[in-house]
Parts: sequence; C-alpha cells; structure tokens
Amino acid sequence: MNQNMQKYLDKAEVLIEALPYIQRFNRKIIVVKYGGSAMIDEELQKNVIKDVTLLKLTGFKPIIVHGGGKEISRWVGKVGMEPKFINGLRVTDEDTMEVAEMVLNKVNKGLVRMVEELGVRAIGISGKDGALLRVDKKYSDGEDIGYVGNIKSVNADILFDLLEKDFLPIVCPIGLDDDYNTYNINADDAAYAIAKAVHAEKLAFLSDIEGVYRNYEDKDSLISELTVADARSLIEDGSINGGMIPKIQNCIGAIENGVSRVHILDGRIPHCLLLEIFTKKGIGTAILHNEDDM
Repeated sequence: MNQNMQKYLDKAEVLIEALPYIQRFNRKIIVVKYGGSAMIDEELQKNVIKDVTLLKLTGFKPIIVHGGGKEISRWVGKVGMEPKFINGLRVTDEDTMEVAEMVLNKVNKGLVRMVEELGVRAIGISGKDGALLRVDKKYSDGEDIGYVGNIKSVNADILFDLLEKDFLPIVCPIGLDDDYNTYNINADDAAYAIAKAVHAEKLAFLSDIEGVYRNYEDKDSLISELTVADARSLIEDGSINGGMIPKIQNCIGAIENGVSRVHILDGRIPHCLLLEIFTKKGIGTAILHNEDDM
C-alpha cells in the first residue's frame, strides 16, 4: 500500500473514531467559554471558530460565551486610563465599564462574522438583551470593585429559541442589575451560569492552562479525568490554589447542576476542542461526577 493511500485510510479511521461521540451528543447542548490567548492570535481564533462550527454541523447545539480581558486591558491603556486592581480583580468604574462594553461588543461581532463566513448562522447577544443575564453587585472580600456583577438569573428561553431556530448564539458577558445599571461579568461565571440554565450536556473552558495538575511544578502530573470528590480534595490540600479555585468551583457547580462533563482545555493548542470531544485520548482535564462516568 502506498503512503498516499495510508494517509487517506488514517483520515477515515479518525472519522470512524468520532462516530460514537457524534451519535451520543447529537442534538445536545455544549457551552464553550472562549478566552485567553486563543482570542488574540488570529490563527488560533480561526481554529476555535472552525471547531465550534464543526460541532454544530455534526449535530451539537453549541453556545459560545466569550471573554475579552486582554483586549479590554489593551484598550484601557490605549485611551490613557490607569487600570486598578483589588485582590487581583480589575476595578471597573464607570469609564472602564464603557470601554469594556465597547470592546466586548466589538469582539462579539467579530466572532459572529467568522462563524457566518463558514456558512453557519450566528447571532451575537449581550447579557443585557432580553435581560438574558441579571446580576447583583459583586464585592471582593467586602471591598467595592465597581461595576462587576454576580449572576443571579439567566433567561434561558432566549437561548432555547435561538437554538431551536438553528442559530449559534454568541454571548457577551455583560448584565443588568435591578436598577438597569450595566455590569461586567467574569466570562467563566457567565459560561457556568448559562450551562446550568440550559441543562448543557457539556461545558468547555478554553483558556491559557493545559488543565489541572496534581502538582503544578511537575508537568507530567496533568490529570486527564477528575471526579468532583477528587477536585474538592485537591482544593483542600492546596494542590489547586489561587485563580484556579474559582474555575474549579464553577466546574463542580456545573456537574452538580446536571452538566454531565466539564472540560478544561488549553486554547493555545490548535483544534483542542475536537481532540478532547471526538477522540479517546483527550488532551485537557475532564471533570465528571464520579468514577462510574470515566
């Protein structure tokens, strides 16, 4: 058999390997939180959008929830504003909120354009539209960090309607409080709340981390599959710390509210989403309810 023929047979094997996953997740909702370097690098950005578009065309019902922190920081600097942080969190005053909303809406419509170019219908919406995301003011250890919101409700009917009409919703993490003030929302928190509200089958976090390590200093200790009980133990013994704690708590919350599996993936790896979902190997960390789900 010549090499060219073997190359095509290898491609066929990859497609066959994906078949049971396509069958299992047909018509199921997957929420993809999209952030980190994959939003800045144009080539990675195209790869992520191609992945999500392929998921849609193979029967999934994807929803993208995107961040924009790095781009917001760039624009805050560009307009000559000095960023302020309390306990590691950006203080979002009125002027910063105005810049953040402008940047996030720009990012949102850019992603819509990329999906549309691939022949899939997309609609970009802010959490303000139809009161999709209602919030309360968030504090950091009792300190005021400005217009940063905690989600208290999600109007899931909007997303169900869009999915039913065969659109791919792309959600910008901005919400309203009871007095109709505009608040910035952490994209991880928004993705978690939306996944819970729409009873998603899967929730995938794309960011600049490879996954969960048993020991962060040892790059060979990446954990491929992690139960909720194990995740809690790793937080308690300090193996998971710092900024990873809220991310893992969102993962645990999603599993305990009906999401069957949560994936933490390195968005810097091309096509990480497809590799994790459609192959036996997996490349990040999958968090699941218990060992029976492995």
